[in-house]
Amino acid sequence: MTVQSAAPRPAPPRTPATRTGGGPGRPSAARRIASWLRSGLVQTLLTVVALIWLTPTAGLFVSSLRNSDDTSTSGWWNGLLHPGSLGFGNYSAILADSSITQAFWNTVLISVPATAAVVVLAALAGYAFAWLEFPGRDWVFLVVVGMLVVPVQIGLLPVARLFGAVGLFGTTAGVVLFHVAYGLPFAIFLLRNYFAEIPREMLEAARMDGGTEWTIFRKLVLPVGRPAIASLAIFQFLWVWNDMLVALIFADPGSQPLTVALQSQMRQFGANIDVLAPGAFLSLIVPLAVFFAFQRHFVEGVMAGSVK
Repeated sequence: MTVQSAAPRPAPPRTPATRTGGGPGRPSAARRIASWLRSGLVQTLLTVVALIWLTPTAGLFVSSLRNSDDTSTSGWWNGLLHPGSLGFGNYSAILADSSITQAFWNTVLISVPATAAVVVLAALAGYAFAWLEFPGRDWVFLVVVGMLVVPVQIGLLPVARLFGAVGLFGTTAGVVLFHVAYGLPFAIFLLRNYFAEIPREMLEAARMDGGTEWTIFRKLVLPVGRPAIASLAIFQFLWVWNDMLVALIFADPGSQPLTVALQSQMRQFGANIDVLAPGAFLSLIVPLAVFFAFQRHFVEGVMAGSVK
């Protein structure tokens, strides 16, 4: 007796179930309203925080457009009520001042070399500490890490005496060397840790293909470490550009940066906001432009290593 297996019957087509307003497929009206309120509340809160954060900058800009009489008699917000009283006369006057323009270029001559030197030296040292074997490597790196806890104020007087002995005190080169020396420990620590995360197999494959250490560093490590290098460049540039303590001690009147020049204007003429406001806003523009130019790389560098 032959038993034939019955063919499987096709499953009946499913009809879409009727979902109520509170079912899992479609959120109810109350849930949609609550979600909209939550997102709207967060956006409103962030907008308020952003406006509060930008208020000092907006006040500085408006004050830089007002004349000295209006500034001494009313607050900066009155300039928004009378926009006809605003003008760029303060900027014309401050750009015509040779001491301010010279201080601006001194700031550029200090910030750019100090940033470039720190980035180049830290990248080379970071790669050496991460992937090269040499005697005493770990001990030397521990010394570099220990230098992170040394305050800048401790080295001001000894370095000032050293610069005076070698003829660097009161020069732009002396200010640059001080910033490079005190910027290197953090820079080496940052880049060494970032370069150490590069897979060893990638470097070994490059060595097997005949690549030298310099070729590996230039064509492999630098492109991979671009986010960290960009973040370091931003940090170093902002620190040097906004510095006043180091320049106040090591720079003479001919090599002083913009921060020291503005401080001397305040000391000589008191609360002359018509001079200080445009000068401070000009000092603000350059680092702000640098930050937005490297913002994408900066965010990548900050987020590096957070997601495996």
